[in-house]
Amino acid sequence: MDNLKIQSLSCQYNQQIVLHQLNLELNKNEILCLLGASGCGKTTLLKAIAGLQPITQGQISLNGQDLTPIPVEQRNIGFIFQDYALFPHLTVAENIQFGLDKKSAVEKQQILQNMLNLVHLNGLENRYPHQLSGGQQQRVAIARALACKPKLLLLDEPFSNIDSQVRYQMIDEIKQIVKQQGISAIFVTHSKEEAFAFADKIALMKDGKIIQTRATDQLYYQPNSKFVAEFLGKHNYIDCHLDQQNQLHSLFGIQPISTSLKLADQSPLLPNTELHWLVRPHQIQVIPHLQGHGTVTQRQFLGQYYQYQISVSDIQRTKIHVQTAQALEIGQKVQLFYQDQQPILFLKNKM
Repeated sequence: MDNLKIQSLSCQYNQQIVLHQLNLELNKNEILCLLGASGCGKTTLLKAIAGLQPITQGQISLNGQDLTPIPVEQRNIGFIFQDYALFPHLTVAENIQFGLDKKSAVEKQQILQNMLNLVHLNGLENRYPHQLSGGQQQRVAIARALACKPKLLLLDEPFSNIDSQVRYQMIDEIKQIVKQQGISAIFVTHSKEEAFAFADKIALMKDGKIIQTRATDQLYYQPNSKFVAEFLGKHNYIDCHLDQQNQLHSLFGIQPISTSLKLADQSPLLPNTELHWLVRPHQIQVIPHLQGHGTVTQRQFLGQYYQYQISVSDIQRTKIHVQTAQALEIGQKVQLFYQDQQPILFLKNKM
């Protein structure tokens, strides 16, 4: 069952359209990332869901209930701001219990203890925000948001203020907390690494539109446009063409492909078409070969693997980026092989 459903959502700000006809669905206990460059509308969409940003068109429903006429304080949505928005004059305990006015003293104390246990802040309940680390402040913000038992949790750039050395530890901890509570969550980031680590699926945004929404691995390996492919990581576009026998000709040789295969944007794949074949650096197998058609021209050691630039002896002097644990020398001749089965293809002259 859909937990959150957004239909034909549009927003205007200063007479400019900042969100345009967005459609999005989120299932129960699923974590969605709104990913994109600064200014693409991620935070505006998050605020629209919370009720902090007026919408000009469309509908937002949560568990089948239309949220449009419901004020912010009655939507039962937890919101964690980028700067955490903790009250500096309140202790950890008082921050967590903020918003529990309708609960009895006994209930408030029980909720506080449950939240302290959940976010591992036992013994810090009497401290003030300025006495906490960035990670501890974030835990307080999460505990405060979860104390009211929200149906949906929204997080705006939740990891941007966390030191890089502990960031992914925090991502793992918070993901475990969210999953343990059995609620859905949406978070905003411009970091694809954070998106892959924290989310179950990603909605990639550009200019107020959602370009593609898929599970994290599906989005990476099956992008519907070059924009998506390029945003999500290093890539190669291999020139190729399809002949009348449904064979793909490229620097990898001649490869027969299924007649049912379509272009990445799901349009028909026609014979005698000039194409770009999307290949990620780690999808290429490199084998040293004295008669190889590639030459290693650059080498970088990046810890777990080497990254190479390989010049291919064809008409266009193609440069291929490859990642492998294999140590190769500058000037070494190599043969290149594609390791996956189904190619991702784009029209050569189309972005």
